[in-house]
Amino acid sequence: MYKDYFGLKDKPFSIAPDPQYLYMSERHREALAHLIYGLQSDGGFVLLTGEVGTGKTTVCRCLLEQVPEDAEIAFVLNPKVTAAELLATICDELGIGYPEGNQSIKVFVDGINKYLLDTHANGRKTVLIIDEAQNLSVDVLEQIRLLTNLETNKQKLLQVIMLGQPELKAMLERPDLRQLAQRITARYHLEPLSQQEMVGYIGHRLKVAGVERPLFPATTIRKLYRLSGGVPRLINLLCDRALLGAYVKEQNTVSRKLMATTAREVFGDPSNDASAGNRASRWTWILGGVAVASVALLVYNNLPQQPNPPVDTMTPARVAEQTVVELPIVTAPPASERPATEALAWPEQLPVGNSQALAYQALFRVWGEDYVAGPVQPGDYALQQGLRFLTKRGSLGSLRQLNRPAILTLQDRHGQRFYATLTALNADVATFVIGDQIRTVATSDLMEQWYGEFTLLWQPPSAYNGAVGPDEDGLMVLWLEQQMARLMQREARPDPTLRLNGLLLDELQQFQQSEGLAADGIIGPITLIHLNNHLAGNHPQLTAPTEG
Repeated sequence: MYKDYFGLKDKPFSIAPDPQYLYMSERHREALAHLIYGLQSDGGFVLLTGEVGTGKTTVCRCLLEQVPEDAEIAFVLNPKVTAAELLATICDELGIGYPEGNQSIKVFVDGINKYLLDTHANGRKTVLIIDEAQNLSVDVLEQIRLLTNLETNKQKLLQVIMLGQPELKAMLERPDLRQLAQRITARYHLEPLSQQEMVGYIGHRLKVAGVERPLFPATTIRKLYRLSGGVPRLINLLCDRALLGAYVKEQNTVSRKLMATTAREVFGDPSNDASAGNRASRWTWILGGVAVASVALLVYNNLPQQPNPPVDTMTPARVAEQTVVELPIVTAPPASERPATEALAWPEQLPVGNSQALAYQALFRVWGEDYVAGPVQPGDYALQQGLRFLTKRGSLGSLRQLNRPAILTLQDRHGQRFYATLTALNADVATFVIGDQIRTVATSDLMEQWYGEFTLLWQPPSAYNGAVGPDEDGLMVLWLEQQMARLMQREARPDPTLRLNGLLLDELQQFQQSEGLAADGIIGPITLIHLNNHLAGNHPQLTAPTEG
């Protein structure tokens, strides 16, 4: 409808996959390099994790285009299966025959083992790719590990590539899966696009569609990034609808105001009325259907991505003065010992307008600090205590990895938005301070009320004044040298002129890679939190020691 108006040959932001619109950011290229390295190794497991919609399947598609001709590929699209069903799927993918109606694990495994031996004898490689692998059960993961036991003196006969959300990485840290985790030869965690990468992404798609003039001004880009979080599919959805809106309003570009209006139309506005909850639910189901269809289309070289519905970013520096409410002492028993409610709601006796201030008050209390909203804003108070805020979009897997109590933006069944402080998290139950109450909820139910936004506190080193990159020097580099020496069990080098390069940079990148982070060699908040998790235990923790 708007193509002729803007002089476009095609719809540049259609969610229908088209290879000519493929845009590989630096993060995607790095993820692809890790997968190719793992594929060329002597076997074992390759792991690619990332939030929904960040482009894991895009990377996998690129990998498939580079798989050698001597490789046989088995693709598992539905990982919510039993061990027998998984083995049957592998046999179907590879053309391995088995008796009709067979449910015997041994029959399936014998057939697969024979196939692997025959394939190896013919100089060919067998690769198993599992999408949405975070949905695999422990029993099925163990069965996959057992399949990789078949090997020659030099290599394993089955290569397994697993794509999944951050929960997959957390799952593989379980003690009963340590044998599988030890066989991972390459891993990478894919983050959403940065704002600069998003600009390149949008420019690329517009150029392919035949327009090189900027249709999205800088102010609109900033708004779009805040709304989408850099998730490619969300970028497509918002840009496509915004261009339609600009056409209807006869505007030559998409204004910031139009982008905000577009987001309300697409995702609904929970603050407007009670029907917002219903709109959000409908949108969740729509995205679920799109995701299922997209995954199936990958077999035909498509590019599915799956979004997280956005919510407004929390801003710690802007909390109005609130009435002081006595909060409960956060000494609740482990979440696994507490009954879980079906849904979370704001206490009726408290004004919901106080929820953000009370959430900050509860978060600071977990850190042993008594904060009251008023003249000193949360961000300033945190700095006074030697703490910093980190606001991100993510999943429960992300929170488990960071392992810090956090404020979550929730929405009740009536569409009302409120803030709650997550203080404990295990595999099945989450514990919150909500207003003046301690509440628990099943993690499966929590996902219906939370769209991924969270804010946490972390404690940087005293020398930290901002991110430090490769080849820089200074106190943070000297601090990192001390930490890496501890982590690598080596002697620290007392060199005041030390720079972030050579051995130190290699060690930092190896650590980032082992944690599923972007191995960019930058000492930033996420890397520092992960280092702190390994080297210090004096901070509040979200999960029990055995969980993460």
